[in-house]
Amino acid sequence: MPPSISHVNLPLIWNPDVISHYDLAGPRYTSYPTAPQFNDTFSTTDLAAAVDRSNASQRPLSLYVHIPFCDTLCFYCGCNKVVTHNKSRAEPYLQRVEKEMAMQAQWFDTERRVKQLHWGGGTPTFISDEEMTWLMAATRRYFKLADDDSGEYAIEIHPGRVSANTMDHLRKLGFNRVSMGVQDFDVRVQKAVNRYNTVEDVSALVDALRAQQYHSISMDLIYGLPLQTEQSFSTTLNKVIDLSPDRLSLFNYAHLPHLFKSQALIREAELPSPQQKLDILQMSIERLQNAGYVYVGMDHFAKPDDSLVRAQRAGALQRNFQGYSTHGECDLLAFGVSSISAFGGVYVQNAKLVELYQQLIDAGKPASVRGFVLSDEDHLRQFVINQLICHFHLEFADVQQRFHINPVNHFADELAELSPMVEDGLLSISSEGIQVHNSGRLLIRRVCMVFDEYLKKNTEIRYSRVI
Repeated sequence: MPPSISHVNLPLIWNPDVISHYDLAGPRYTSYPTAPQFNDTFSTTDLAAAVDRSNASQRPLSLYVHIPFCDTLCFYCGCNKVVTHNKSRAEPYLQRVEKEMAMQAQWFDTERRVKQLHWGGGTPTFISDEEMTWLMAATRRYFKLADDDSGEYAIEIHPGRVSANTMDHLRKLGFNRVSMGVQDFDVRVQKAVNRYNTVEDVSALVDALRAQQYHSISMDLIYGLPLQTEQSFSTTLNKVIDLSPDRLSLFNYAHLPHLFKSQALIREAELPSPQQKLDILQMSIERLQNAGYVYVGMDHFAKPDDSLVRAQRAGALQRNFQGYSTHGECDLLAFGVSSISAFGGVYVQNAKLVELYQQLIDAGKPASVRGFVLSDEDHLRQFVINQLICHFHLEFADVQQRFHINPVNHFADELAELSPMVEDGLLSISSEGIQVHNSGRLLIRRVCMVFDEYLKKNTEIRYSRVI
């Protein structure tokens, strides 16, 4: 059974000693297996077989379009992006995206309804209003989008770089959800990471979005940025709470300049210490919960009547490459550079370089360069991890019914590995299943890692810390 409403709403229990002990590096589990396991042995035969399985399933669709362009460089960013002031670079890229849509529309049964649509980046609003109209028209030409505003159609924006007029234009195109990267309102922090948006700008934009009747406004914050203190971030948080977003994500900044070159522009001496980061996180969680937000999981919070919270209470919450999702029943088709599709028991990732992506599309070839075919064991562990990371419990009866195994025997080693967490009060294991307590919910990534077969085989892969 899904957790009770009272369980979902209970405050998290903060135990600094336990958190410090289990705060290791690990995956975020937006997929299982995770992206580092994708490989270039994935073949066109694998792709064709997955398309057939997807079509036979008649699952609804979720579409993702990656628009990589930004006109400014945010130093902390680890996204696949192209920083340029040259707006003319967008049109040739969008033409290839349209060609990729046309190609996939020949493979997939496009009569299936598109329940979700997401434009990410980069900064999707880098493109002009005319290009947005063109891209949306192309999407509608090839896929069955909703005409009644019932779909979850979302776009990511930089609130300091987009006008209310553009957001009104996007609303008329069919978008009804917005995710904006606020990160921090402190001017010293903004200067240190080259990311600017004033409280006044964001407040005016939020007022416009509500007047335009967007269904949901989500804001992203990052803790652990240079020059942040508990006091300064508390001030930012107060301003965000006053803006009253429907959802809020509180991301941990992972300083990995060897992976993301732009992060080398951040002065390490200005980064808060690990203890300062934990203090900021604890203060933020307490403040958000006191303001009425429900802790959905990991770094996500939402108002009690938000669809994420309702899905969690109903046991229907899922995770995908955009984070927590209410539509786990959809097959995900992704377009554009570096984007990842998930359908028919496979993951498929496009080329990460714009030039290679465009060359493949021009040659009439799939833009995918890596992929992964899930085994029966992968599907089993994917289910287990999803149940834990979304609902904080796992019922053995569900596992046995779905996969025809005895989970206690099958996961004997994993259950034994969880025993220290049981002793530390993070979770309990009974004959019925696993229940993660509120003292363990912050460490759910660490719990899920126990069921990840690939972590033990690939110890050289670098991940962010779980908190």
